[in-house]
Amino acid sequence: MVKHIYVIRHCEAKGQSPDASLTEQGFLQAEVLAEFFADKKIDRIITSPFLRAIQTIEPLSKRGNITVEIDERLSERILSSSDLLDWYEKLRATFSDMELKFEGGESSNEAMERIVNAVEETFKSESERTIIVSHGNIITLLLKNYHNDVDFQFWTQLRNPDVFRLSIKDYEMTLERIWE
Repeated sequence: MVKHIYVIRHCEAKGQSPDASLTEQGFLQAEVLAEFFADKKIDRIITSPFLRAIQTIEPLSKRGNITVEIDERLSERILSSSDLLDWYEKLRATFSDMELKFEGGESSNEAMERIVNAVEETFKSESERTIIVSHGNIITLLLKNYHNDVDFQFWTQLRNPDVFRLSIKDYEMTLERIWE
């Protein structure tokens, strides 16, 4: 049996805070995303508790009458508890040194472990096709766990939304970007 997890980066949002809503364009993207999945049988939807992630998947959950489960482990990675003016360079550095940690933040390894645990539990569940909705930085770390060539440059090329399919068959994992 093949199991699939569709990893979705949320649609365009108004900001980075946990309560940041989707933009008008983001709500339209969420409808397009629901249409994209219309012909795929989805057993389960799990999302970050951040509003933009929930709003991204609401149209699909309503169409398919699928309950949305919230999992804190899918929250965006916290780089630091303080505002970093040079956050971009600091983030880049955390991809070179996976243990690097800033005040009040998580290292890349800590954040990766958190989301990988959620995904591994999902693969072990009864669900054959699950959607996970999360955020760019932590999704990049998730994908890096399965494909070491995923790096900071990969993160810079992510889109809102973006969709990847992780598939496992006979203990072999494949990763494919399926959003064009």
